[in-house]
Amino acid sequence: MKSDVIMIDNCGNGFGNVVNETRKVAAYQQLTGKDVLHLELITEEMLSLVRSITGEMQAAFWIETEDARYDLHLTTKTVMDKEKRYLLISSASSRKNEAAKTFLGYLRNAFEEAMAADVSHADHGFPEDVLNDLPRYPVDDTEWDGYERSVLRKVADNVKIAIRGGVVDMTVSKRFAK
Repeated sequence: MKSDVIMIDNCGNGFGNVVNETRKVAAYQQLTGKDVLHLELITEEMLSLVRSITGEMQAAFWIETEDARYDLHLTTKTVMDKEKRYLLISSASSRKNEAAKTFLGYLRNAFEEAMAADVSHADHGFPEDVLNDLPRYPVDDTEWDGYERSVLRKVADNVKIAIRGGVVDMTVSKRFAK
């Protein structure tokens, strides 16, 4: 069975629909208790992970079920740089790009990896007088802490990330006992 495909964006449109669709799938498949909570948690953490890493989001989400296995899919486009690529690939269970399984996929992956832009953490173009007014000590650590990644690894059976160009496909699998 395949659920409806839900479109999601940066403004939060579609997030509620995704959770509702997850609940519908759980009800249709007659999941109960902890299994429903796990499916919802996986859904929410997937959305949060991709949004945290890519920054922007125009994504499609759907769930496929077969027997007791649930595959949650999320596909989005992003402007890829080396840091995003590293964070996304390190979120996968295998720590590998799933799109690089064939010889041509491997070559494409190597080329895209080499061509990915370096991230500049410069002063972001602020004028010197503004920079002088800022405190010289760190105020907040705005780095991504990887919380979503650790939750997904604990709850899900498998996390796959496939990157091809600027398209990221994330598939999270979970098998529930019948």
